[in-house]
Amino acid sequence: MQAFLKGPASISTKPVAPKEKSAAGSSGEGKRTKPIPWVEKYRPRNVDEVAFQDEVVAVLKKSLEGADLPNLLFYGPPGTGKTSTILAAARELFGPDLFRQRVLELNASDERGIQVIREKVKAFAQLTASGSRSDGKMCPPFKIVILDEADSMTSAAQAALRRTMEKESKTTRFCLICNYISRIIEPLTSRCSKFRFKPLSDSIQQQRLLDVSEKEHVKISNEAVSYLVKVSEGDLRKAITFLQSATRLMGGKEITEKIITEIAGVIPKETIDELLLGCQSGSFEKLETLAKNLINEGFAVAQLVNQLHDTIVESEDYSDKQKSAIVEKLAEVDKCLADGADEFLQLMSLCALVMQQLTQN
Repeated sequence: MQAFLKGPASISTKPVAPKEKSAAGSSGEGKRTKPIPWVEKYRPRNVDEVAFQDEVVAVLKKSLEGADLPNLLFYGPPGTGKTSTILAAARELFGPDLFRQRVLELNASDERGIQVIREKVKAFAQLTASGSRSDGKMCPPFKIVILDEADSMTSAAQAALRRTMEKESKTTRFCLICNYISRIIEPLTSRCSKFRFKPLSDSIQQQRLLDVSEKEHVKISNEAVSYLVKVSEGDLRKAITFLQSATRLMGGKEITEKIITEIAGVIPKETIDELLLGCQSGSFEKLETLAKNLINEGFAVAQLVNQLHDTIVESEDYSDKQKSAIVEKLAEVDKCLADGADEFLQLMSLCALVMQQLTQN
């Protein structure tokens, strides 16, 4: 039995050296090219690279010149550069060496209840900071605590943070980042300088996407770039992610509007027009077939509600009375879908009302 056990062990020890060699070779190859998502690869490295947020950039530039930095509260839609801006400013303030020591970043994925605020944040805030860097440049004598997605913190945790903000004001600055400022308690908002991040303009987004396309050697037409901007709705992060996905899918071929439509999960205009024609026909059976096809093709009804809203409001084919009735129904359906209602039933309910509005005249 012992001889049997020893046999395989002795055999298995022989090929260790070649394995180690191949492993070392593969790790060496991995070091040469690290695949990074384009969103991270092209994230602004300094404050000047931040696009379209002039007021925030002006304030941060003053602080970089030596003026003091207040507590900050950044709010606005996703993908407009809130996190990128404060990280870029912190990198410029502290340099690459001190950045890790001086910045504490807590995201929504981290536990941020009252206990973490009392222990982790408080302990970090109480540490003192020197005013010099290893490269000889001046460095502000404070640290920065970045609380991303701050609107998902509990009210108790926000209340605990208020006192820490006051007590540690000599050594620490806080930057709260959120989408909805109404979810931050009043005592915190009054202690911070508030900056609203605007949705990026179409021209700025197009320029950034064209820059990324040029650097990554992506073939994409101007029409496709314009459509990509429209689909992403002011969210540059979403636009760059869609661009990278489309590039991987096409494998070097030119990216078209059709490919972006498929990747973004947007419902094609022809499908929406066909659904509205079905409503105008007055045939409930035809409408049911169209609704089933829409569901079976995997389109989200919530996405249809968003696109149908824009189509109805911008159209000149409907009277104001018809528009108001349809838009009110769209709001009801959106609420029901958010509460977890069945998609097919909500779609049929919506289509039935649209058909009633379009055929009664």
